[in-house]
Amino acid sequence: MTAPVPPSVPAPAPPAGVPLPAPPAGPPQPPSRTEATRLLCAGAYFDTDFRTRVIEQLVEHEERPVAPSLGVDVLPVLAHALRARRREAQTGVWALLVWLGFIACALTGAGSQTLVPVPWCLAYAALCAVAWFTRGAGAVSLAVFTLDRGAVRQATGGRLKLLLPLAVPLLSALYVLLVAVALFTGRNAWAAVVFPLLLVAVVWSHRDHVIGVMCRELGPAVYPVVPRPTLGDTPQWRRIAAAVDREQHARLTIYDPFRPFVGAGKPYEPWSLAMELVPSGRGPVDAAEAEAGRAAAPRLTGRDVIDLVKPRLVALRESAAASRDRLRDLEIEEFVYLPAGLHRADVSYDPATVEEHVQAAVGEGAEARRHFLRVRVGAWDEQVVVSVLVRVHTQGGMLVLEVVPHVLTPVRPEYRAVDVIAARGRGGGGRETLHALLATPAAGVTAGLSLARTALSVFRTWLTVPQHGFPDGPAASVRELGSVDEVSIFQEMDISRYVKTLQDRITSGVRDALRSAGYATGEFEQKIVNVSGGGVYIGAMSGGAVATGERASAKHVRQSRSGKGGPP
Repeated sequence: MTAPVPPSVPAPAPPAGVPLPAPPAGPPQPPSRTEATRLLCAGAYFDTDFRTRVIEQLVEHEERPVAPSLGVDVLPVLAHALRARRREAQTGVWALLVWLGFIACALTGAGSQTLVPVPWCLAYAALCAVAWFTRGAGAVSLAVFTLDRGAVRQATGGRLKLLLPLAVPLLSALYVLLVAVALFTGRNAWAAVVFPLLLVAVVWSHRDHVIGVMCRELGPAVYPVVPRPTLGDTPQWRRIAAAVDREQHARLTIYDPFRPFVGAGKPYEPWSLAMELVPSGRGPVDAAEAEAGRAAAPRLTGRDVIDLVKPRLVALRESAAASRDRLRDLEIEEFVYLPAGLHRADVSYDPATVEEHVQAAVGEGAEARRHFLRVRVGAWDEQVVVSVLVRVHTQGGMLVLEVVPHVLTPVRPEYRAVDVIAARGRGGGGRETLHALLATPAAGVTAGLSLARTALSVFRTWLTVPQHGFPDGPAASVRELGSVDEVSIFQEMDISRYVKTLQDRITSGVRDALRSAGYATGEFEQKIVNVSGGGVYIGAMSGGAVATGERASAKHVRQSRSGKGGPP
């Protein structure tokens, strides 16, 4: 199967006068095969913090349901995170055994006759400590497999500046010089050579394993065809895998009131409006006449509005089907948020139950259960995900429309080093050996720390029994944990275009719903022009002050009868 062109490599332009080919027909790419999922899987090997947070959210806090996964598949990411942690822990065990042998030789005096009154193990430990602290200040992450500067620079376009300090090379050269002089003068210094080389072999084995995973499973050419990884066959892993598969792409999710939209990304200029439903063709009327008019007009429900908005969004998707616009893959679905309270295992995701929640929640305006129409656009190979959440309810003679756009920012660019590693392959034996030799001092310390963190995590999970914890909503999203904070100017332009286009279709559907039910639309149209564009609509105002925009302020000063400021 031909691999898709990576977003960082532009596709070749066709000759002049040749029309662009139509995009392939068929359903959208499954979440487990998206570019974002592949990069997040690779990030589990490169980024210790990301891997730790993923395992913490999905394993150590098993009582929390997984956040909605937009454009990604969480299960492969968790599987690779667990595999990476397990491999680093195994590397830590072997490194610990080597160090125990090194220390035992120093204590017994075998192979430790140095030129200075310091055992070789202490001298090499000092070198390792300096290397680890130096790498902690300047490396991409503190994983055992640290990205070299060349791979990161090629993958990220030089945005990450990694300056290798001179302290580690100088100390390494000093250590080698001391060992060479000791051997040349006839001292018994074999331990100073054997044990560091054993550590090099441990680190080289780990690096070779990670490179093999990048080439065999996560490379752009092989990832679309490799089987979906699994967590394991133990009851714990089967239980977690079943829960993740059941929840991550469902039309229903559990939320905490203080973390309502976990998984959707960052809010992008949300807005809302509320207006009174006034029958059309009427001039100014009093409250009694308005109420009588509403009673005579056809009843307008939230379902009526949603059913008129959805066809306009579908038409937008169909109109873009013959182009390369990402709107051709527009996803439209009704979604329900339920407040946390039930235990995770007691929440039913049966399609019939979910549909019952959807139909009952639309337009009800409740404070707990909330219905949204979710419109999603996965742009830039799912690197930028725009989700527009729409909630509408018509109760008490009022129309309330809430539009909450969210944006998922791109995956961290350093994870793209997987493409460089996969392109180089596993053929450079001498080069990889040299990489392992240079990385061993810091990697040995990292492996030991990884072993300690893994043991602590496993013990904490066993001690707390999280599957029986207090019911809670998602606290973090795997997709958001592996994302950057900013987008490029081109991505910002696309986000603005998608949001404005979708908002136009949504408001036109609401306007047509008002007209079909016999209600006036003039006030709605005026409010939409102002509110959805970031302004403020004021129906009438007497006195007071208004300020809009970031950091704006306004102050109202009452005027006296003489025209000067101050009390009347």
